[in-house]
Amino acid sequence: MSALTGPTSHTYFSQRLRLHYVDWGNPEAPPLLLVHGGRDHCRNWDWVARSLCKDYHVIAPDLRGHGDSQWISGGTYTTMDYVYDIAQLIHQLKLAPLRIVSHSMGGGISLRYSGIYPDKVVKLVAIEGMGPSPEMIAKREKTEIDSGMRGWVKQMRKLSGWQPRRYPNIEEAANRMKEANPHLSEAQALHLTIHGINQNEDGTFSWKFDNYVRAFPATGMPMQDSLDLNSKINCPTMLVRGTESWASDPEKDGRAALIQNVRVENVNNAGHWVHHDQLDIFLGLLNDFL
Repeated sequence: MSALTGPTSHTYFSQRLRLHYVDWGNPEAPPLLLVHGGRDHCRNWDWVARSLCKDYHVIAPDLRGHGDSQWISGGTYTTMDYVYDIAQLIHQLKLAPLRIVSHSMGGGISLRYSGIYPDKVVKLVAIEGMGPSPEMIAKREKTEIDSGMRGWVKQMRKLSGWQPRRYPNIEEAANRMKEANPHLSEAQALHLTIHGINQNEDGTFSWKFDNYVRAFPATGMPMQDSLDLNSKINCPTMLVRGTESWASDPEKDGRAALIQNVRVENVNNAGHWVHHDQLDIFLGLLNDFL
């Protein structure tokens, strides 16, 4: 795999947070936003961005608490705060109408934004961005509110004492990256690690993301409201899933049907990170769709 040439780094502000994004140039081309998932960073899109930047003005943000964006004061990261940050980036850079390609948590954020502002999104791609399956949601809904709140308190207390893991060198951190996703090549794992870690004062390395992003918020948008927003999405939408992933097929479980103009693609020999596991296949689907 050849070396990647990098984009330029920029900052913007949202809710008093200093947030980071990278710009792959070509500002005269149609805008395209790449939104990463949880505990990830904007440079995870580099291979996709390099393929697209000749035809599009590619922007890839680091979500709050991730990558080179600022961490919040407190410990609650909500989907709507992420949505607001994305809305601010699109507003400040005057990107709308635009195309959005997203992954995992970033997919959920992008789906919600597209339901709130259907006139601003031309096309939408979400790789495993629909969140928990209906079965998982039904199980959660059986939990009594007091039990759920106690679980949240317990979770936050645990995270408050969770110290970031320290790796003695970049290679060991990259090995951990490969453990999390065995599909990655050594070159991919190293690239993702280099852009995903900071060096500590003692010379060790730790991941950039805030440990609190692991937590599920105590409260959020009611599920029915979230489903209603999906039904407001009117742009062509492609939902992508890896057949080796934990995520359920949104076509089979009925969630895809809520979106007006939807296409579902299942990619074999791929897990949760389809754009890493089967890059060429994903780019073929993406270019055809866009």
